[in-house]
Amino acid sequence: MAGKPVALILGDDAGIGRCVRTMGFRPIVAELPDAAVEAQQRLSPALVLVNLPNGSLTPRLLRRLSRPGIPLLLMRDAADPIPDPEDQQAPLYVLRRPVDPGDLQAAVRTALPHSGPNSSNHTDRTFGKRYLTEYAPLLSHSAKMRAIREIVEQVAAINTTILFRGESGVGKDVVARAVHAASPRADGPFVKVNCAALPGELLESELFGHEKGAFTGAYRRKLGKFELANKGTIYLDEIGELPLALQAKLLHVVQDLQFSRIGGRELIKVDTRIMASTNRNLEVALGRGEFREDLYYRLNVVEIHVPPLRERSEEVPVLASSFLDRFNREYQQDRQLTPDTLALLANSPWPGNVRELENFIRRFVVLGNAQRTPQEVDAALRASRRPDSAVAPVLSPPTADVTRGLREIARRAARDAERIALKEVLDRVHWNRVAAARILKVSYKTLLTKIAECGLNHKSPPEPV
Repeated sequence: MAGKPVALILGDDAGIGRCVRTMGFRPIVAELPDAAVEAQQRLSPALVLVNLPNGSLTPRLLRRLSRPGIPLLLMRDAADPIPDPEDQQAPLYVLRRPVDPGDLQAAVRTALPHSGPNSSNHTDRTFGKRYLTEYAPLLSHSAKMRAIREIVEQVAAINTTILFRGESGVGKDVVARAVHAASPRADGPFVKVNCAALPGELLESELFGHEKGAFTGAYRRKLGKFELANKGTIYLDEIGELPLALQAKLLHVVQDLQFSRIGGRELIKVDTRIMASTNRNLEVALGRGEFREDLYYRLNVVEIHVPPLRERSEEVPVLASSFLDRFNREYQQDRQLTPDTLALLANSPWPGNVRELENFIRRFVVLGNAQRTPQEVDAALRASRRPDSAVAPVLSPPTADVTRGLREIARRAARDAERIALKEVLDRVHWNRVAAARILKVSYKTLLTKIAECGLNHKSPPEPV
């Protein structure tokens, strides 16, 4: 026992000692900070694990525990802020409570990759502070996301293409950023390109850049996103919407990592990792000739499927609390969600997935609805969705509005959403325009302009349900 490295635990053991003991450490528990500092000076532990109640870990205590070369593993709740002292010396790792034993062991191996009696069997994977503090906790709240986290950590250091698949709003973007943060390219740029946001001719310039005079309006050279992602990662969102003509050029870039700017002759070589995502069924697109088969196989070396939120409902309370904390800080509010409300949110199907949940919490914080009764929350949830929304929507034939074009459809949808939000805020403050402007964070003059544009007045009929 005497020859084993010491793992010093400050606070509640909560099974931590048993977990690190299986890894070959000798756990020593100190319930009080002074006792932990004294034990650290006397025993020179291999690592320090802190599991204190929320608010107990102050910057001063963190400085006292900080020793060069001795990692600190902090067990925190999602809403508990992490102190960040300027003179932090120790490597810092954060695990969200409740801590999964497998996650704890993975963090210990990351912090001390050559520790423990079986260290020769571990890989030499090490992850940066940003991955462990920002992304690893997000991938730890359900069995399905923990499985994704394991894949992320397996492929992070391997410079191969990855295709992320899943419904809209499930968090493919977050998982892609997690791969980047866990990779050796973490200090390089992460460049996201939405392939559905621009028409083909503009998208080509956006991806590969252009030379001065390449086309009308090209008054100077422009670097493309691939060049900007050099030494980092480029993330091609909604790759299934990429025009066929561009797919051929992208195929060569994926193969050779070299290209020419539009209107240029110079061959540019880049060192970037390529990741892509889609919510489309690419196999169906292949059969229809809408997506190149060779590009599909080049991109789909590693496939990560992100499940919909309804299949990982245990994450909803955690995500809702995290969003609530963020928006409370952003809008300087102090809203709270009751346990009954959290349970109601967890049982909602969330056809819009994480994005819908995030927008719902934002709206509640902004409008002051976060303390409503569960019955009112349930009514608001149902009212926020179209009557025909479903978990697995079926595409219907195009309506007459489609002929207006996507840009006009988007403008009309934005106007409608703005009108509904204005109406709801004004009704809640009994048409006190000063209060409404303050809630919506616009000037009084802007509010009056918006009211006029939306055709609202104090006697407007209620919105149809």
